[in-house]
Amino acid sequence: MGLLRGLLESVLDNALAVLYTATATLTQSNTNGLSLLGTLLAPALPFFLTNNPMPDGYPWGKLTDWGNNPYLEYPKTGVIRHYELTVSRGFVAPDGYVRDVLLVNGAFPGPLIEANWGDTIVVDVHNNITGPEDGTAIHWHGFLQHETPWEDGAPGISQCPIPPRKSYRYEFIASLYGTSWYHSHYSAQYTGGVLGPIVVHGPSQEKYDIDLGPIMLSDWYHKEYFDIVKEMLAPNGSPRVLSDNNMINGKMHFDCSTVTPGDTTPCANNAGISKFKFQTGKRHRLRLVNTGGDGVQRFSIDEHTLTVIAEDFVPVKPYNTSVVTLGVGQRTDVLVTANVGKPSSTFWMRSNMTSCSPAHQPNAVAAVYYDGADTSSTPSSRAWNIPDPGTCANEALAVTEPLFPIPLPKPTFTQSMDIELYKNASNVTLWKFNGVSMRTDYNHPVLLHANEGNFCFPAEWNVVNYHGNSSIRIVVNNKGPVAHPMHLHGHNFYILHEGPGTWDGTIVRPSNPHRRDVHLVRGNGHLVIQFDGAPGIWAFHCHIAWHASGGFLASLIVEPDKVQRMDIPRDVQQNCRAWELWSKHNVVDQIDSGT
Repeated sequence: MGLLRGLLESVLDNALAVLYTATATLTQSNTNGLSLLGTLLAPALPFFLTNNPMPDGYPWGKLTDWGNNPYLEYPKTGVIRHYELTVSRGFVAPDGYVRDVLLVNGAFPGPLIEANWGDTIVVDVHNNITGPEDGTAIHWHGFLQHETPWEDGAPGISQCPIPPRKSYRYEFIASLYGTSWYHSHYSAQYTGGVLGPIVVHGPSQEKYDIDLGPIMLSDWYHKEYFDIVKEMLAPNGSPRVLSDNNMINGKMHFDCSTVTPGDTTPCANNAGISKFKFQTGKRHRLRLVNTGGDGVQRFSIDEHTLTVIAEDFVPVKPYNTSVVTLGVGQRTDVLVTANVGKPSSTFWMRSNMTSCSPAHQPNAVAAVYYDGADTSSTPSSRAWNIPDPGTCANEALAVTEPLFPIPLPKPTFTQSMDIELYKNASNVTLWKFNGVSMRTDYNHPVLLHANEGNFCFPAEWNVVNYHGNSSIRIVVNNKGPVAHPMHLHGHNFYILHEGPGTWDGTIVRPSNPHRRDVHLVRGNGHLVIQFDGAPGIWAFHCHIAWHASGGFLASLIVEPDKVQRMDIPRDVQQNCRAWELWSKHNVVDQIDSGT
């Protein structure tokens, strides 16, 4: 691998040095490959895709976001949305600093996947990661997968990785609607670029004029992800990984004078920032997604009020705010009316990482132009006076209430799961969750073992079997000072309570508790969640990439009897046989948890 890396660095020096001078302005292809996100050429989205609409003019018919239970009913459109995603290596400079990255269809961020509520999404993923070769697997974040848990994309849990030069087809129902993203779940690979937005069009009680589409917020690292993991998991390594920059839709300037002395990597000071066009007087939908490796983001637009209408895949009763907080993996849909200033006005859009996020440069900006503004001008607006609260927490649960009410059921099982940091016998700093630092086995996914009736697992797989329990309550106790975005695959969990210290038994709004698939547990605090179990094996983990690499993950078995009776497609086994063959003749350099 070292020789190949040296050859790549030589190619980098020869091919890209000519693109840079001290005053270079990079092209979009230099910074983001084939992606148009963050440019004025990025198209607005339709209110829905027009293929085969149902009666009443909408593909979802008479279903609404306030009168129908989203977990029990969804439209059966019969429409298939087919996509091809090819993952390969490349060189781009999203912030001016050239990096060896992983691109999806030659783009960073990867292309948008779009569907209507009730459509079937089919994605053929082609693994072209070579020089050196590596496996991959794609997780469709927030999708329930209740009928297809083998399509969840977690290697060692729901599938084997996709071998290099091989392909795998994912097929699943868009049973929820709203904003999400896809990303690699193989090691910390997504921090190297394997990610992209997803929009599932559905009903909205709140009307708007223009859908500006995804706005992806992300910290950014100049080192290749595998090198970061190696340093972090070396003896006496630090679990604290500092990002180098912060970006909006994959773009942001970087001050090249701050590059470490001796680093000869090409770097340009004027990589450009993302730009957005507002139509004066119109109401715009913005789909915010935190796709970073670690940073908690605080998003705002100078002088504009944000109306929150959805969090993750859950429509909420609208509320107004000046700033939205998003942990890694969280999404928030907001409405913004362009009624501040004149048609010639320009404003700064901002996303700043909070004080609890390790970063060299935590602040990202983009430019918002009203339709009469000069798009080459620089905004001069002032930021909202919104001090960082320092709590590293989401908005108060009393503020965020789902639009469709679901009362909290009585739990059939309650469990506490502690978060701990420790050093193993080799002086490597790791995370324990529920008493175990998890390490997956790529060749033996938990789902396939359970499907064969084998429910005895190695302790390091960190498998928790809930047997026949239908409503499971988990009290997450954070024993350290660092906040964690807790993500449960396959569910929107009820959020009963969160706060400092230990839980006192209080439940916030039991008649209709908030629901989402990621929520922050603050440092030295607690998070209490509950979920209605669906048959399958579901990962429950911190969505900070470096913490998951360090073992912060568990696999939850729900209704094992039904898992054993599942008719898993042959393609899943065939992919495992292909991976087993490849891994037999190639070194799988798994130095972390693997997922």
